[in-house]
Amino acid sequence: MQIQDLPYPDPGVPDARSGPRFLWWLWRNQTGGQLKALAWGLLHFVSVSVLPFCVGLAVQAVVDRSGSRLALTGGLMLLCGTGIAVGDTFLHRAAVTNWITAAARVQQLLARKAAHLGSALTRRVAAGEVVAVSTGDVEKIGWFVEAVSRFTAAALTVVAVCAGLLVYQPALGVVVAVGLPVVALAVLPLLPRATRRADEQREKAGRATELASDTVAGLRVLRGIGGEELFLDRYRRASQEVRRAAVRSARMWSLISAVQVLLPGLLMIVVVWHGVHLARAGRITVGELVTVYSAVMILNYPLRHFEEIAMAYSFSRPSARRAARVLALARSTATDGTRPDHVPDGDLYDPDTGLLVPAGRLTAVVCGDPDAAGRLAERLGGHPAEPGRPVLLGGVPLDELPLDTARTAVLVQDKDPVLLSGTLRELLDVPASGAVAAADALAAAQCQDVLDALVQGSVDAADPMDARITERGRSLSGGQRQRLALARSLITDPEVLVLDEPTSAVDSHTEARIADGLRRLRSGRTTVVLTSSPLLLDRADRVVLVHEGEVVATGVHRELVDGEPRYRSVVTRETDEEMAAAGADAGLAGDALLGALGELEEIEESA
Repeated sequence: MQIQDLPYPDPGVPDARSGPRFLWWLWRNQTGGQLKALAWGLLHFVSVSVLPFCVGLAVQAVVDRSGSRLALTGGLMLLCGTGIAVGDTFLHRAAVTNWITAAARVQQLLARKAAHLGSALTRRVAAGEVVAVSTGDVEKIGWFVEAVSRFTAAALTVVAVCAGLLVYQPALGVVVAVGLPVVALAVLPLLPRATRRADEQREKAGRATELASDTVAGLRVLRGIGGEELFLDRYRRASQEVRRAAVRSARMWSLISAVQVLLPGLLMIVVVWHGVHLARAGRITVGELVTVYSAVMILNYPLRHFEEIAMAYSFSRPSARRAARVLALARSTATDGTRPDHVPDGDLYDPDTGLLVPAGRLTAVVCGDPDAAGRLAERLGGHPAEPGRPVLLGGVPLDELPLDTARTAVLVQDKDPVLLSGTLRELLDVPASGAVAAADALAAAQCQDVLDALVQGSVDAADPMDARITERGRSLSGGQRQRLALARSLITDPEVLVLDEPTSAVDSHTEARIADGLRRLRSGRTTVVLTSSPLLLDRADRVVLVHEGEVVATGVHRELVDGEPRYRSVVTRETDEEMAAAGADAGLAGDALLGALGELEEIEESA
């Protein structure tokens, strides 16, 4: 896989049982790129490590006054220099490719999982954690995956150099062969503590990210209640905790780096001291001493990768654990489906509540509990997050259809729809039947003032369709965002459209016009509106009252207001005391009427 080939046609099925297993799965799925990086890494590190031998041969050739050997050594050094340059160039290219492709694979997996879970994702995982995983954690996971091949090349080079020194000069090679494992493994006792501190830093950083995300999402509300300073102080404290944790982690890694510098230096001192004594005793030549010294000095370079792989694993392990936790989430129902990929039509029926939505009609559903309304809307869309009996569309269980087919048949717009950043044209560029034009949908959703606001707020866009919408539409009011989301849903023109409180943030005059536009544009199509707004209820073909999880009344708005107290209490917001008082007043009025009738009867009899 090359960078220009991204995204992956299929990122695969990850092993999300644990963080290490997920990292191993990523590495196995990049075998080709890892082998390339390993090959170029070996060329680079071996070329670097052969240079000391060339230097030793050159020094000995000068001592022996041999011009031919000096020329041959110069040719070998030129060859090593070429190997270093070529190996380093292509190693860097392969490493960056492995890093980016691994990160891209994780991001595709996360995006697929988010689309797969839908609203169930944020119910199980905090939104800030999802943001942290898809940004910073992805980079750290990619770092470790690409560092493995470079570390492997460095480790093989160290082993090869030790073996070469043992053959080339056994007296000094033994010292190097014994000392190098000590140097490489000396930091192992420090790694658990460094890993714990890195985990603590990442955990605190994740909490700070969640707090920042939640604060930004609720900034408009915070300003309304004057709570900005309170949340700002909370974020300051969280960020200071992250800073202190980062300093503690950096101190540990600084100690590891110091050990990685100190021990090779001590090894070099031991090699030089012992080599000088051997040279003075005539057991080794000056060239051999220079060769071994240069080899030990050069080995500091590949040994640095031991520290890097430890650091990369320490930082990527908690990131991989978080990513695996998100990727391990599953829906309560299978999404592949057991029926053919065919969009059914007909009446929509929910066996849990007994709700029947006739095909081609506008049905309004009243629920006293907003959370129950949200769960009902999700269930009507098929494949809900919570297990239960499947909803039927034309007698076909939606849960038995593939998820994409169920989403094509029934579109659910929840009470807090999200607007993605980009132009309005891009926002409305959604899969659609083509029967509803963007202009008609915007008109039905009463978006004219939204279009004017977008043009006024844009510097270089005369056409509102080219005006940019900020992330989550934060530059717009709640009512404007709601109407744009409604227009987007109307453009899709699904077989069944389920709207959960689509006009809760608009004024009554606009709401009345939206109700008329919705009825006109969805004529002949099945539409379900979960609402308690009298303006929408009055324009519905059929109104259903769901009380305590089941349908208790069906009719039209005016009939239910007059004859169903529970319906009237939800729609008119009457409290129990008000209803009792109204009943008492009605009783008094009835008694007065009966008394008047009695007096009339007495007058007639006396007459």
